[in-house]
Amino acid sequence: MISIILIEPENEGNVGAIARAMGNFNLDDLALVNPKCDHLSKTSMDRAVHAKDILKDALIKKGSKEQIGSYLKQFDHVIGTTAKLGNDYNISRVALDPKQLAEKIKLIQNAGGKSSKKIAILFGRECHGLTNEEISLCDFTVTIPSSREYPTLNLSHACAVILYEIFQAVSDEKEKTNSGIPYAGRTEKRQIEKLLDEILKKMVFPAKDKKETQRKVWKRVLGKAVLTRREAFAVMGFFKKALGRR
Repeated sequence: MISIILIEPENEGNVGAIARAMGNFNLDDLALVNPKCDHLSKTSMDRAVHAKDILKDALIKKGSKEQIGSYLKQFDHVIGTTAKLGNDYNISRVALDPKQLAEKIKLIQNAGGKSSKKIAILFGRECHGLTNEEISLCDFTVTIPSSREYPTLNLSHACAVILYEIFQAVSDEKEKTNSGIPYAGRTEKRQIEKLLDEILKKMVFPAKDKKETQRKVWKRVLGKAVLTRREAFAVMGFFKKALGRR
């Protein structure tokens, strides 16, 4: 199942338009985190058109940064959206494009059915998107290639582009046989992250930020890999060997 999560949305019209885009592309699970607008206003409802039920059923989640982080842990894959591209010094924002994202979601859904894994796609504020701290909670990020002179898309437009690519990639899966390959979920991923942290604690780095860079790099590499359960267990086994365990 794919959930669309809006972080502190500010514009009622955008929220309604996102609900409409979700309806266009067969999604209906919407969550609003600390919303700054009324998602049930006339403006929002009018923009949703025939997707009003998505707004009415939307989950409203309010809380601190820590509480929101805990909420996101229920998902097997958390994907952040960004218009700010990363580089070698901002690893968290090194992003896939929508087609690459769609192919990864296709792999996951083709393996175990559309409801077997919980996937969250996070969209940030209209004014400045997701913070670095929020991006750090994601397994990886996605960005929409656009003009260098005007790179930032309207929130609802960005959502529609990404959902279109996902729909194109997975909409015909019902006509294909299930490969039956199980993919790693949140439990396996948490275990890998714990082992990685143990390894990093034992390693000596010239500066604290170097260790944090390694953690970010490994988290992004493993997140983008979309590991099968077999691969995840192999990674765990390798990390345990590195720790001197059997």
